[in-house]
Amino acid sequence: MSDHKDFTQGKLLGPFLLFSIPIIFALFLQSIYGAIDLLVVGRFSAPSEVSAVSTGSQVMTMLTSLTSSLAMGITVFLSEKIGEKKGEEGGRIVGNGIFLFLIFGIILTAVITLAASPISSLMNAPAEAFSSTVKYLRICGCGCIVIILYNLIGSIFRGIGDSKTPLITVFIAACFNIAGDLILVAGFHLGAAGAAIATVAAQLISVIISWKMIQKKALPFTFQWKYLKPVRFILKKILAIGTPISLQDLLVSLSFLIILAIVNAIGVVASAGVGIGEKVVIFLIMIPISFMQSMAVFVAQNRGARRLDRAWLILRYASGVAFLFGVAMFVLAFFFGDKLAALFVSDPAIIAAAFEYLKSYGIDCLLTCLMFILIGFLNGMEMTRFVMIQGILGAFFVRVPISFLMSRQEPVSLFHIGLATPASSAVQIVICLIALLWLRKKINAEKTGASTKSRT
Repeated sequence: MSDHKDFTQGKLLGPFLLFSIPIIFALFLQSIYGAIDLLVVGRFSAPSEVSAVSTGSQVMTMLTSLTSSLAMGITVFLSEKIGEKKGEEGGRIVGNGIFLFLIFGIILTAVITLAASPISSLMNAPAEAFSSTVKYLRICGCGCIVIILYNLIGSIFRGIGDSKTPLITVFIAACFNIAGDLILVAGFHLGAAGAAIATVAAQLISVIISWKMIQKKALPFTFQWKYLKPVRFILKKILAIGTPISLQDLLVSLSFLIILAIVNAIGVVASAGVGIGEKVVIFLIMIPISFMQSMAVFVAQNRGARRLDRAWLILRYASGVAFLFGVAMFVLAFFFGDKLAALFVSDPAIIAAAFEYLKSYGIDCLLTCLMFILIGFLNGMEMTRFVMIQGILGAFFVRVPISFLMSRQEPVSLFHIGLATPASSAVQIVICLIALLWLRKKINAEKTGASTKSRT
């Protein structure tokens, strides 16, 4: 049975949306994943254990995000080879990707287990929750290889045009994680340690089941164990594509932490309001992220097949659909942000603060969907270094400075501070559009040159 898709021929918009839907659900399940840990620990453990899971999971979420971003190097590179119909090279890319991420996993295991205490100090873990935070990080650190393999499976299958299998792996992990939480946290009262064990065990079970599923699937490439032998140019290509994306995600996350620090100085209500607002944003941003990942796969396959006409066409179609989703997200955040915030907290003052912040994000929703489509296109064209640069420019030359300046205006408004985000998105869109115009001229010039050579 084969679920991989060839996006180099046939219809465009329908397959694009069908490919995106499982990614949206997978992102949703991943978000629920962490919420369940906190919910069960909060119900059956002391507040210090809740704090430990909250702090430790922030660290692990950041590392998981870095892994997923780095794995985009495999997704894009593999998609190109699928488009080129070079199956054996696809197998070598997968083998080298597994080798690379196993090494990465060993390094992370050593770093997190040995530096769990300093990391907890850096995260300002409360004194009463410090030991539990360290224990949570060490347990997750010991399972780093499992966590990385779990995320690697998703990147490989999205690279071959299969977004259903990653959804299944996430669903399996979520089910076993819930069961593990109920047994270890609710049943054996292991607190944060139980939540960490449940997370690692669930992902290990998911990896094992996924491997059994993979053996039954017809893949568009051949894989042999000898492909695990590192090949320098393949490793270099994976890192050249994935590293800029990973670095961009890290620095953008850092910019939002700086903004949170700016807001923290205003007061507890403002801090809590932005925190709740960001929880809502996580769910609203799932559709743009899924479109970005889908766009990268579509473009990379058609680039490999030398069907750039289809790549430009899906950019046009997807931009129109993304705008419609952006309008829907705008309405939810701008007009119903208080209802969304109330799902997470009951304090009226915090809900009001979150609503004020979400109104500015509602404006950003109109821009974010288009921005992520453009970024996905450029990633698929292997312009990941440019994507990294424009992301850094938007974060540190627009978002952070405007947030700081707005925080100094009296009276202080979370809406005005939040406007830094749509301002950053607008600047990034302009930069991306300029890059697209440059890329279009470059491609047309190459076509003209090739046509002139053929005539002579």
